[in-house]
Amino acid sequence: MGLLDIAKLPTAENSAIRLHESDNVAIARVPLSPGATVVVAGKSVKVLESIPAGHKVCLTAIRAGDNVTRYGQAIGKAKMDIAPGQHIHTQNLAFHDHEVGFEFPSVEVPYPAPPAAMPTFLGYQREDGRAGTRNYVAVVAASNCAAYTVDWIADSFEPGSLGPNVDGVVAFPHGEGCGHSIGPDTDQLRRTLAGVLNHPNVGAALIIGLGCEVNQIDHYLGPNTARSKRLHGLTLQSSGGTRGTVEAARARIHEFMEEMAGEHRVSIPASKIQLGLNCGGSDSFSGISANPALGVCSDMLAALGASAVLAETPECFGAEHLLVKRARNREVAEKFLGFINGYKKYLRQFGGSFDDNPSPGNNEGGLSNILEKSLGAAAKAGTSAMMDAVDYGETVTSPGFVFMNTPGYDPVSLSGLAAGGVNMIAFTTGRGSAIGFPNVPVIKIATNTNTFKRMRDNMDVNAGRIVDGDASVEQVGREIFDLCLKVASGEKTCAERLGHKEFVPWRIGPVL
Repeated sequence: MGLLDIAKLPTAENSAIRLHESDNVAIARVPLSPGATVVVAGKSVKVLESIPAGHKVCLTAIRAGDNVTRYGQAIGKAKMDIAPGQHIHTQNLAFHDHEVGFEFPSVEVPYPAPPAAMPTFLGYQREDGRAGTRNYVAVVAASNCAAYTVDWIADSFEPGSLGPNVDGVVAFPHGEGCGHSIGPDTDQLRRTLAGVLNHPNVGAALIIGLGCEVNQIDHYLGPNTARSKRLHGLTLQSSGGTRGTVEAARARIHEFMEEMAGEHRVSIPASKIQLGLNCGGSDSFSGISANPALGVCSDMLAALGASAVLAETPECFGAEHLLVKRARNREVAEKFLGFINGYKKYLRQFGGSFDDNPSPGNNEGGLSNILEKSLGAAAKAGTSAMMDAVDYGETVTSPGFVFMNTPGYDPVSLSGLAAGGVNMIAFTTGRGSAIGFPNVPVIKIATNTNTFKRMRDNMDVNAGRIVDGDASVEQVGREIFDLCLKVASGEKTCAERLGHKEFVPWRIGPVL
């Protein structure tokens, strides 16, 4: 059934959506009652039990042990015989960690040539060639011992006290920086904080420590560090304690703001956009509306030579064979699979599996397991080639679709994307996740109209219009692209207006 053929009022023909001709399930567009009839691909199916909107209705008889298919892919095996018209969910669908074959690329995909007509936005041109969509002063804690102090520093600057062309003074408090095992965990924290300090949306930065923590501020200072201009470091132990550090930091920030006053937005090619792709509070409509629409936007950006960065490694499990086929070359494919396999090993240390990822809210929204969730989540990256795969917080340098290794936990994932340098984030949600980031505008895209209306102050785009039959995937995708240009030029997102600024680095090792 084409989404544009769906009428607003439910009928037998439009009450359920089948996404692929080989699927043996359809998704209830509206709540289905026992005795109702749905018609899919000309075949009538009588509904046998209550099925909530977004949940799966069986289309053909499925024997115990047979595959249940959605998106043309297996999403698990039937625990028991399932009759047409029955509700398929966790009660009768088993997660199955099945082996899939990988089709590696045989030829190398070239980088796209820039188009003759390049869209532009008004942003801040940085010396290193990147572009800022905002111009903030960042105050970053080196450790938990400085977290309260950086909050105090940032909160002391009211909007009316800012200099011209300064969007704000934003704090980056966190609970890490000490009690770490020395090695990969401290390396990753330092990479994350360095990425925040040297972010294209940051015009000046301070790193604040206690003075005796594992994560010393000296690591971020000096001529050979990522940011050497407009960077200052302070410790509480050498600056007179909390109050003395606040006063010293405020004095330096006023000096920075005087220098930043001369920076103005200029016309910048849209190829300088680096858009992080994330989803949270997903539901079954995510893979029907918001995610494929965002995929259209991602493909449009990739064609311009901009970057669209897909995160959340656990939410690629079950779709990794599809992403491998899209890799630019064998090297990128192997690097991507290395992150998948490394994450499996990471989970095994704690007796976990990828199927621990779906939350109760995901389940309530109709997603039965991680395979089903991942197949919908991968749609955010559109259809273009995967040009690179990078680790958590690693600087993104490649144009096109790029994969970043992050957890599925939203604040940690967004922190990795931001540390990698994305200057905007697009975030799809079915259940209504309320999240933002201190210095990166986050565009919220609702997967269904009900969530959009219930959380209107949080949502920027209603992709639920696709399910309602009021817009196509392509139309909403272009709407997201157009909004990206406006936001890049300074238009505030809902998350920015509400003041959301969650920042949580990924702690991977033990606490000592």
